[in-house]
Amino acid sequence: MTNTTEYYYKKEENYQIVGICMEVHRLLGPGLLEIVYKDALEVEFKNHGIPYQREKEFAIEYKGVILPHKFYADFVVYDDIILEVKSVKEVCNDHLAQVLNYMKLADTPVGIIANFQNKSLTHKRLINS
Repeated sequence: MTNTTEYYYKKEENYQIVGICMEVHRLLGPGLLEIVYKDALEVEFKNHGIPYQREKEFAIEYKGVILPHKFYADFVVYDDIILEVKSVKEVCNDHLAQVLNYMKLADTPVGIIANFQNKSLTHKRLINS
């Protein structure tokens, strides 16, 4: 599979994930805790038959040593898309850097950050080039 094909393949999966996030936001509304949105997203992923892992643990290796602290991606969807759920007033550069770091450590090509805090769902798709 070429990079171009993979890019478009991941783009279709991105639309599905964002669509589910929009559905959750439409039904629950803004301003709840992140955990509530994660619970609802898990229900939707199951109902749509979309493969996912919630709070997937990733170890960090440094010079051949696995460090004691790990990171946990909110969701890994379709085996290689990081979905980070936020409920904050505004997504900032620190949030974007967090997702980019998760993508690098997990060796995933696509990351999505979805923010449920405001009147409309906001989301950003990040590509690991």
